[in-house]
Amino acid sequence: MTWLPLLLLLSAADPCVDFYQYACGAWMAANPIPPDQSTWGRFDELQERNRETLRDILQADRGQIGDYYASCMDEKAVDAKGIGPLKPTLDRIAALTNKAAITDELVRLNKAGVEPFFSIGSSPDFRQSARMIAQLDQGGMGLPDRDYYVKTDAESVELRKQYVEHMTRMFRLAGDAPNVAAKRAETVMRIETTLAKAALDLVSRRDPNRVYHKYTVAELISLDPGIDWRKYFEGIGLAGLETLNVSEPNFTRAIDAVIVQNSLDDLKTYLTWQAVHAQAAFLSQPFVDEDFDFFGRILTGAKQLRPRWKRCVIDADAQLGDALGRKFVERTFGAESKQRTLEMIHQLEAALSRDIEGLDWMSPETKKQALAKLHAIVEKIGYPEKWRDYSGVSVARDDFAGNVDRLNEYEFHRVMNRSGNAVDRKEWQMSPPTVNAYYNPTMNNINFPAGILQPPFFDKGMDDAFNYGSIGSVIGHELTHGFDDEGRQFDAEGNLKDWWKPEDARRFEERSQCLVNQYSGYTATGDAKLNGKLTLGENTADNGGVRIALMALMQAMGGKPAKREFFLGWARIWCENRTEESSRLDAAVNPHAPGRYRVNGTLRNMPEFGKAFACGAGTPMTSGPACRVW
Repeated sequence: MTWLPLLLLLSAADPCVDFYQYACGAWMAANPIPPDQSTWGRFDELQERNRETLRDILQADRGQIGDYYASCMDEKAVDAKGIGPLKPTLDRIAALTNKAAITDELVRLNKAGVEPFFSIGSSPDFRQSARMIAQLDQGGMGLPDRDYYVKTDAESVELRKQYVEHMTRMFRLAGDAPNVAAKRAETVMRIETTLAKAALDLVSRRDPNRVYHKYTVAELISLDPGIDWRKYFEGIGLAGLETLNVSEPNFTRAIDAVIVQNSLDDLKTYLTWQAVHAQAAFLSQPFVDEDFDFFGRILTGAKQLRPRWKRCVIDADAQLGDALGRKFVERTFGAESKQRTLEMIHQLEAALSRDIEGLDWMSPETKKQALAKLHAIVEKIGYPEKWRDYSGVSVARDDFAGNVDRLNEYEFHRVMNRSGNAVDRKEWQMSPPTVNAYYNPTMNNINFPAGILQPPFFDKGMDDAFNYGSIGSVIGHELTHGFDDEGRQFDAEGNLKDWWKPEDARRFEERSQCLVNQYSGYTATGDAKLNGKLTLGENTADNGGVRIALMALMQAMGGKPAKREFFLGWARIWCENRTEESSRLDAAVNPHAPGRYRVNGTLRNMPEFGKAFACGAGTPMTSGPACRVW
């Protein structure tokens, strides 16, 4: 691809007034949101191409992944079973005779991928990052976030009403009479609201100290005696468990209150809903359609359910990600791409090192610690060194729901069996076809799946400046996450440890507040504003990532001024169209700003941008205080 077609795709907007519109306007006009999507951007565009490749792989495979896909695609067989696959679970819940029996049911539900009351898993211990620890966290709520249950504005009240109506229809599909279904839906709403009021909000959860509380099992029992925790842990295979992270003790106390204060019948209603809600997408078409109507159409603004082949590809990637990803890598990802990415990472790391060394607000002592952390970051590119083994799981070509259950149980035990063991630092949290990347603070590593190392993020046929602006800035973004408001609290070994001198921390927070103020002034849609505190980590990473990518490019170019292609490379990966519903949802729960502000908000803070496009003083893209942390 040459530079000329990119010039032809630019809009007539003034880059100094709205650079996002200048770089993305033509793409946005030519790429309306497909009816089965709620947003459509460059990430979605690439993910869709990857899905088509995955579909080809799945259709041709005659082994485990092919059998899974075939079972999912057999819509006639799935529809013929109706609610049948879930009926044993519902009958078992209905037959519970006392509250003590709930403990055993929680074990069975968790293994099947259902998480009433709480979520359970394992993660590196924040204070001993070389060891895994069991983790109990908030859960058991059907709406996207606790704020959806407690906000009092008219739109939130209406959405809760629609959620109750959705549950009512689901209960009716499960066999309840209309009046019974409506009453049960109100019961669930009341219980979930009680849990929500005890839950931490998303901004609070950004502070790792707020979600780390190491308890003994005896201390957990004192918080929530309503569940027989020793029996529960024995049931999930952790009979000898001594300590765990109880992320939110107040929430755990609320679970006990819910169990004590509600009748057995109401608790059975809640468990029934949790099971139906978790499994609806894998049942017959009426359940799938009703699930989409609320969580797709109402919540996100999507007009149509995704075609079945797309949903089956997504499910296969979610449940057999390494087996499917291995074949994806063989087909799409070469050694040249891996090597070029590694070279760029090293150039970006060197640029960040120079950036830290040159900071005028950080003391030499803290700089030394920051550089030690930077130099300890491990780079993982493309795919895992060791592929996950699913050979012990039975996958049948004619049993989709059964396949889902067996793979859910496999994954549950895989995750829980890590508790108390050494951390596997080679493990990935994303499958290779994923169009995304991440930084892990407890492992101090950056991870770039093969799925994102393709055009428009990385294109070996493009000008270097364009690649530095796109994938280079993404690399810089992930590196900077190690030094954002959350990542900076972990040291080089991934332990939650304060390695900052107090004055340096104060200066960091002052610079961060500039970004909070800047992004809080942006409008997502209508009266919905961005939450500058919720998006602070991602905004810090965007601003730092683009800056160090530019530093690396200019070093490679021998100090020449920034090229326009660099800034266009950054802007082009964030081109997107959004429904109003998805914009409102993201403003409430997404720690990332919309693409428009990831572009304009970042470049407004870079004087190099204004120089490259000859923007005069006081233009929208150069006005206002220039925020900078890294």
